[in-house]
Amino acid sequence: MTQSKVQPRHGLVSEPASRASIYLAGWQSAGLESGKFFPATQGGQADPFAPDDVRNDAPPPDGKIASAGLDYAVELDLPRSDWQKHTVAAGQPLPITWSFHAPHKTRRWNYFITREDWNPNIPLSRAQFEPQPFHQVQNSAQPYWASDDLVPENPTRHEVVLPQRQGYHVLLSVWEVADTAKGFYQVIDLEFTG
Repeated sequence: MTQSKVQPRHGLVSEPASRASIYLAGWQSAGLESGKFFPATQGGQADPFAPDDVRNDAPPPDGKIASAGLDYAVELDLPRSDWQKHTVAAGQPLPITWSFHAPHKTRRWNYFITREDWNPNIPLSRAQFEPQPFHQVQNSAQPYWASDDLVPENPTRHEVVLPQRQGYHVLLSVWEVADTAKGFYQVIDLEFTG
């Protein structure tokens, strides 16, 4: 099979480098796609903010969040202490850049962080993350099919202020698409100092 037939390229966090962009091939890291509305577990749900958006597919199951449930990326789900980490500080603004290979009309980006008492020795699960995003960027235009301003700039940059944490934590960013049932999953490994 040629590479062009296996390139599910859509988007990834390029700065700071996500776990996927460090450890996978470029086309793989930009294709970590699963159902939107994490931390939901069920598919077929309407967006409460934009009910005309395409309903979601089921988000990735616990233990397969970093890989978005995709077999080719299963190594990203392993609980390891040696993931490459970015040094940060609590309260610091962290610029995050999403780069797109195939932009979609976008409803939002959600940014989650692991709980203070999370266990890095077990696979990532919903219970490991705070239940609400600590930062959200939402596009308000509706309905999506009549709103050209829902296509994000490429690249798109956000500045998120990191919550209080110490030591190793995982940031999960989910790009939620308005015109499909999907979201794109990217985890960033952080080492909080100070």
